[in-house]
Amino acid sequence: MSNKLAGKVALVTGGSTGIGLATAQEFAAQGATVFITGRRQAELDAAVALIGEKAVAIKGDVSNLADLDQMFSVIAAKAGRLDVLFANAGVANLAPLGEITEAQFDHVFDVNVKGLLFTVQKALALLNDGGSIVLNASTVSVKGSGNLSVYSASKAAVRNFARSWLLDLKPRNIRVNAVSPGPIATPGADGLVPADQLEEMHAHLISMIPMGRLGQPKEVAKAVTFLASDDSSFINGIELFVDGGAAQI
Repeated sequence: MSNKLAGKVALVTGGSTGIGLATAQEFAAQGATVFITGRRQAELDAAVALIGEKAVAIKGDVSNLADLDQMFSVIAAKAGRLDVLFANAGVANLAPLGEITEAQFDHVFDVNVKGLLFTVQKALALLNDGGSIVLNASTVSVKGSGNLSVYSASKAAVRNFARSWLLDLKPRNIRVNAVSPGPIATPGADGLVPADQLEEMHAHLISMIPMGRLGQPKEVAKAVTFLASDDSSFINGIELFVDGGAAQI
């Protein structure tokens, strides 16, 4: 193991399942102390057991600013700093135009946009100069997708955050990049449809991917680790697609 993040302190929001959990595992394997957040204590406890002794779980909802304050107070007390932030927590729901409710819109934007924004803003007091921020966007930030317009719009906002914040953080030499996964095999993605429609959904998604398969969370995790580490020291503001080529056709 190369220990690309040896001695670093990292935070992964939404770190108890899927891409967040895989990334927290990879960060820890590369030598980092990893704080993970999530809304469900049982999933957090299970994640810490998988990640190992370098993991610390903090229960909280990123869309709740008081919860964010509590998260960062714990990190300040236990570590005193951050070197890497992976703002990963996000939600999605399916609804075509004409059937979108105010509650659906508020939920997606509260977590994916407001929650991500204030996660990063509140992290700045702990984030070291020269640190790395990685935002979890999506291929839908640049592609149209039926029934997913609200989610897609939220991820387009995330993409622009990376472009804009690198300018705001230029004096501190903090890099901000976005990773944009395509269809990835995660519990969250599978939860978008009833169990009896999963096979049909997977087949539809796979048909759009030149590599002919769904991605795995660990494949996104390795891309995030690259952006978090000094291997990407002259990379800033990019959108790194991890999608088997789906966004390129």
